[in-house]
Amino acid sequence: MKLLRYGPKGREKPGLLDASGRVRDLSGIVDDIGGAALLPGALARIAATAPESLPLVPGIPQADLRLGPCVGAIGKFICIGLNYADHAAESGLQVPPEPVIFNKWTSAISGPDDDVEIPRGSVKTDWEVELGVVIGTGGKYIEEADALSHVAGYCVINDVSEREYQIERAGTWDKGKGCDTFGPIGPWLVTPDEAGDIDALKMWLEVDGHRYQNGTTATMVYKVPHLVSYVSRFMSLQPGDVISTGTPPGVGMGQKPPVYLKGGEVMRLSVEGLGVQTQRVVKG
Repeated sequence: MKLLRYGPKGREKPGLLDASGRVRDLSGIVDDIGGAALLPGALARIAATAPESLPLVPGIPQADLRLGPCVGAIGKFICIGLNYADHAAESGLQVPPEPVIFNKWTSAISGPDDDVEIPRGSVKTDWEVELGVVIGTGGKYIEEADALSHVAGYCVINDVSEREYQIERAGTWDKGKGCDTFGPIGPWLVTPDEAGDIDALKMWLEVDGHRYQNGTTATMVYKVPHLVSYVSRFMSLQPGDVISTGTPPGVGMGQKPPVYLKGGEVMRLSVEGLGVQTQRVVKG
């Protein structure tokens, strides 16, 4: 299934993408795509519902029908750094001996096609296409062998990053990662049965039509089961938590010379089978 949230900012409703690419309203079955609606029983109820029996929502998604973040009321937005061998090499850094964890604040979350705002004073705003993992069944100290049973689905994330804030100023990475609009999520949450081989998904990102990132999840160092298990050692995971799993090479910081967003650009990005995001870059 491809689950989504549609409508104006802050007033999104739950929906399902049908076989013809139209949105069907799920409000009669779940209150939102998030929390308890991502537990196995709730997902099974949605899957058992014939899409044609659900109300058809007017408009074409990502055209004249806005899509919001594909998960609502996210409790934790957890990110993994330097998790692609080729991106670590591009950055001139060693692959870390265990996963690097940082956070995006939930106020960074935005829809897949909403504008991305460059913070005031920013000089090094950058992009990162990533595979997002959405937790269904929560838990802590999750065994790696059981980890995928805790996953409700997968999505596209743009881990927008301000590199000066992240690297050159005192403190942790977080302040360069969690600015408003720095976490577009969606367009849809794709359940594991339709997500394909998550260890071999192509992924790309373009700025103004120029393809900077053109990678694959095959070069991910720490795979999804390990990440879910590892993160759960340090915090309990709840339904609707999101883990962003790292990016392949081609970020602006890695260009020679580096290329950063100034405002006015258009970013397009995708992970194979999980949809496309399009964001206009504006000055905050």
